[in-house]
Amino acid sequence: MYHAPVATPDAAAESSSARTSGQAAEQAFAVKPLLNRLASLDAYRGFVMFLMMAEVLHLSRVSRALPDSGFWRFLAHHQSHVPWIGASLHDLIQPSFSFLVGVALPFSLISRSQRGQSAWQQTRHAFTRALILIALGIFLRSVNRPLTYFTFEDTLTQIGLGYGFLFLLGQRSVRVQWIALGVILFGYWLAFALHPLSPAEFDLTTVGVPADWPHQLSGFAAHWNKNTNFAAHFDQWFLNLFPREQPFVFNGGGYLTLSFIPTLGTMILGLLAGNVLRTERTPQQKIKWLVAAGLIGLAAGLLLGWLGICPVVKRIWTPSWVLYSGGWCFLLLAAFYAVIDWQGIRRWAFPLLVIGMNSIAAYCIAELTSGFFTEVLKRHFGQNSFKVFGEAYEPLLLGAGVLLLWWLILLGMYRKKIFLRI
Repeated sequence: MYHAPVATPDAAAESSSARTSGQAAEQAFAVKPLLNRLASLDAYRGFVMFLMMAEVLHLSRVSRALPDSGFWRFLAHHQSHVPWIGASLHDLIQPSFSFLVGVALPFSLISRSQRGQSAWQQTRHAFTRALILIALGIFLRSVNRPLTYFTFEDTLTQIGLGYGFLFLLGQRSVRVQWIALGVILFGYWLAFALHPLSPAEFDLTTVGVPADWPHQLSGFAAHWNKNTNFAAHFDQWFLNLFPREQPFVFNGGGYLTLSFIPTLGTMILGLLAGNVLRTERTPQQKIKWLVAAGLIGLAAGLLLGWLGICPVVKRIWTPSWVLYSGGWCFLLLAAFYAVIDWQGIRRWAFPLLVIGMNSIAAYCIAELTSGFFTEVLKRHFGQNSFKVFGEAYEPLLLGAGVLLLWWLILLGMYRKKIFLRI
């Protein structure tokens, strides 16, 4: 399962002064944008949340059952994380969540100011939200464990760790935001680059890396190897400060607590995009800016990786990954904005809106109820009902049923104006 992806705090939702309900809400969305908000942000958020929830389709299991099918192999690849360098569609979920936190912040700030909130009230709310995000992430990761599972590498806690800093940057000029982005990316790169490499005789299996692992990097790039890098050594100290079932030695996926620092870089990219969307520029000018930023980000990230300066690794959120994934986020935002908010073609996006406007609820439902709803479907429709097309497709059909139930729950919440916010 995607390593603790979560919905972003719905900061964009705070920019709306009112919400309609039921069929009226659907009709209003189909005709015009919801008041004081960009519907494209909710649709984009709903899209990436849908990709996360769609893990319940278990495409990898279908692909393993049909090993000769290139079609299912392709779909399974894009519903899985790459082992180290590179990216699949699934790898863009977490950057998109983080990016959208930044995009939504300028709208949230102006909305709160218009409601008369003082600077102190806004700051208190921002840091309270950050703490709640961290606590909620730890809580969800601790389900079915005998002790509280103190880790900080999942999306929710990563956003929480950086959100307070993002809020403070949101009060500053665009120039300061760009400088902060540069300092974060260069400083994080330098910390890895200066960290001593493991000796040649080091036993990689002691940190969960098979001796014949094909993704091991050499030369200068070895500074970004799995579980032997700067931030991995930090976690071997930091995570053992908390009560644990057994001492922490390594993270099986290579994920890191300190990745919240470059993740803040991703959120700053979103903040910069949000600043542009808030300006008086024409829609065409905004789209051109987003597309240009996206292409530059993609090129810069790939070039840094190709030159061997910094490999593009999502699992440890390298600076080149910030630029590369940020490039995709800019392009996706441009596409959603162009279709929904500029051209006004919105009706198709209503299913995504239902998810995107309740992303916290969507994540919690998906994290906590997958097994329950799977058993409910099998109990009431029969243990073999989902094998109608053969055993290979049973996980897909069961997952589709669960996914539909989740969406119907979110639809009911939408119609009754029940939106979980932090």
